[in-house]
Amino acid sequence: MAGATGHQQWSSRWTFMLAAVGSAVGLGNIWKFPYEAGEGGGGAFVLVYLAFVFAIGLPCLIAELSLGRRGQLSPIGSMSKIAEEEGRSKLWSLIGWSGVLGGFIVLSFYSVVGGWVLYYIVEAFTGFEGYDAAKSGATFTAFITDPTKPIIAHAAFLFITLGIVARGVQGGLEKAVTFLMPALFVLLLGLMIYSGITADFGAAVNFLFSPDFSKLTGDKVLQALGLSFFSLSLALGSIMTYGSYLTKDINITRSAFTIATADSAVALMAGLAIFPIVFAYDLNPGQSVGLVFTTLPIAFGQMPSIVAILFFFLLTVAAVTSAISLLEPAVAYVEERTGIDRKKVAIIIGLAAFVLGTLSAWGQSGNLLGDVKLFGLDIMSIKDYLTNNIMMPLGGMFIAIFVGWFASRKNMMEELAMEDSTFKIWYFLVRFVCPVAIGAVFVSLII
Repeated sequence: MAGATGHQQWSSRWTFMLAAVGSAVGLGNIWKFPYEAGEGGGGAFVLVYLAFVFAIGLPCLIAELSLGRRGQLSPIGSMSKIAEEEGRSKLWSLIGWSGVLGGFIVLSFYSVVGGWVLYYIVEAFTGFEGYDAAKSGATFTAFITDPTKPIIAHAAFLFITLGIVARGVQGGLEKAVTFLMPALFVLLLGLMIYSGITADFGAAVNFLFSPDFSKLTGDKVLQALGLSFFSLSLALGSIMTYGSYLTKDINITRSAFTIATADSAVALMAGLAIFPIVFAYDLNPGQSVGLVFTTLPIAFGQMPSIVAILFFFLLTVAAVTSAISLLEPAVAYVEERTGIDRKKVAIIIGLAAFVLGTLSAWGQSGNLLGDVKLFGLDIMSIKDYLTNNIMMPLGGMFIAIFVGWFASRKNMMEELAMEDSTFKIWYFLVRFVCPVAIGAVFVSLII
């Protein structure tokens, strides 16, 4: 369906919610939250993280959605249009450019990791029996240093993503998330129940919900703030693009609260699914990529093979729902500017992401471009640092600044249709608290 302007729109609030939650819920929720909680000492980190989700992330989420719906265009088009309406410089469109470009860069290496997950579904079918630390590490290293296998997996993951985005909002995005998001929740719930029955669920609950603030350093507080912001997929163009497909009758505030709650629930459920296994098999909870690809397979080798298969399928679903939201902003912009058929645009941008992603795959230590470094970082780490440490914090901070200081208060009140008391709280947070907090994360990350 298209609105009066010809712009595509969600068919219902429900499909928008599924898509937005899918954008927010990604690989980070399934493994980044658990390992950062592990590094941060558990319960205290979780409490601080949740506080930041609703005090910092939620106001920014509302702001970005409101800009998207008001503009009814791609992030670049929306920011340019709104800046002009507000009598502000068109340089504010740089927020949109940053989001679209940042999303494309993230997609180029996110799809590589998505390919790793696809490969491990195949590995799960063959089984992880007999895996110890040495064998598990050697298997993963052999895969990522192979010049061909990661490229094939990367291409397969992008093919799935392109197939969905090329079909449009209702024909592609909606149909995909209507199946994928319920599947994700069912799989995650099933794995959590399995862990609760067969592994050390009590230790996991104690770890996640019994705060020990003596373990919470200033660095970990800032890390929790950064994770709360990034876990909602803010400032990558995705949320603003999805907001542009909203009809005026959908309550943005209520929708944003639901998205933030669902995103946090998935992170906690992931912790309750993963940590019981980690503690039952005396594994290290504070690992990053290794937690999924080298540590958990050791435990999976001592379980029915279906557990590993379902786990990696769950990761694939989470990766795909986020990947389509990373590709959509660039496709929406090029389609909007050129009028070229969406399928052709998706293929062109997808091929560009594939080429850029191939550099990330070959840039792993021991592979063809493994010796290419900048400031000690490999190609994938450079792109990750650029987007996560620079583009996303700056984009989020300037979204808050624009909405809080340069957009008309009257226009924001009309767009959000909040109760006066609720609007005052949100407006205070987005004007004063969010820019300062995000700025603090940016400075700490750079330092």
